Amino acid sequence: MISKARLQRLAEEHGTPLLVIDHDELRKNYRMFRRYLPRVQPYFAVKAGADSAIVRTLFEEGSSFDVASMPEFDLVYEHIKKMPARERQDWIWNKIIYANPIKPVETLAELDKYKPLVTFDNETEIEKIARHAPRAGLVLRLKVSNTGAMVELSSKFGASPGEAVDLILEADRRGLVVEGVSFHVGSQTTNYQNYVEALNLTADIFAEAKSRGYSKMNLVDIGGGFPAPYDETVRPFRELARVINSEITRLFPKEIEILAEPGRFFVATAGTSVAKVIGKAVRDGKPSYYINDGVYHTYSGQIFDHCRYPVKAFRRGKTKLSAVFGPTCDALDVISMADNLPELACDDLVYSEMMGAYTHASATTFNGFSPATVVHVNQ
Repeated sequence: MISKARLQRLAEEHGTPLLVIDHDELRKNYRMFRRYLPRVQPYFAVKAGADSAIVRTLFEEGSSFDVASMPEFDLVYEHIKKMPARERQDWIWNKIIYANPIKPVETLAELDKYKPLVTFDNETEIEKIARHAPRAGLVLRLKVSNTGAMVELSSKFGASPGEAVDLILEADRRGLVVEGVSFHVGSQTTNYQNYVEALNLTADIFAEAKSRGYSKMNLVDIGGGFPAPYDETVRPFRELARVINSEITRLFPKEIEILAEPGRFFVATAGTSVAKVIGKAVRDGKPSYYINDGVYHTYSGQIFDHCRYPVKAFRRGKTKLSAVFGPTCDALDVISMADNLPELACDDLVYSEMMGAYTHASATTFNGFSPATVVHVNQ
């Protein structure tokens, strides 16, 4: 964890708004995942923190990667482009999954030469892949329960269990190879039963496919959703890992490869934002502070990710329930209506923790305000 004194020095050196990424935290989270889920190969979901330095650190740790666009693919490819051609191709096959079930034909045509794993969940996508990326390996995305997830994903993606094997057989009929099955229980999932149900459903799909003559599947992708410890209500990761390990061992023989797509879990705790107070007022009897970061910028996760990042002060003093607003002219730019803060002055610094995931990645330049400067420490 970065000390408050160091955060203040970095803000003085680089200005604000600032997002500080601690690479020691990235390594700690990656190693924790590997320790508690030893059979599961993590594919970092690049969308959670699409930054070359983050990718490099996780690449050096041995991570695989989940990408969902060609720019994300290129961000990973940058770190392997100097490998010998055969080694590079093997690395892509073993270490990248293009886990967006719907892909433009232009993307498929570009991907075909790399022969990666790609997900699909419908017959139209099978037709597109057969025509534009026939050398890709396929992974069927299943629709599963997202109950209790902070961000629900099943309404947009996933084949229903009843059509799953029909789609696998249709892909096979068209000369494609379905390597396995994937699912996603929703982002920041604290309902462990989602994983239990999804793993059992996946085992049923494997059994049905085999009974209908298809036995080429050799992997299960258990997706993401692994919760970051935003507050004390989130149980320790080892408890979820214990549930997952038990079901994997019971349902799938050792020759079945198990993948996962952690994003938030790796990067959330690694990010801390620092901003400056640029204005103050009293609104409806409540101290109200305006800072030079907001929901169109680093705090964008409050809109897109349904997350909340309490604002904290470096200054000490008796606190009052206060409001905090971003710098834009939009009334939507509200960070908090109820943070406990001491009396602050213009140019005072404030900070928020747990801001490494889905924050800077979804920041905009709305109103002409630039996103925060990103500074990497402990690389």
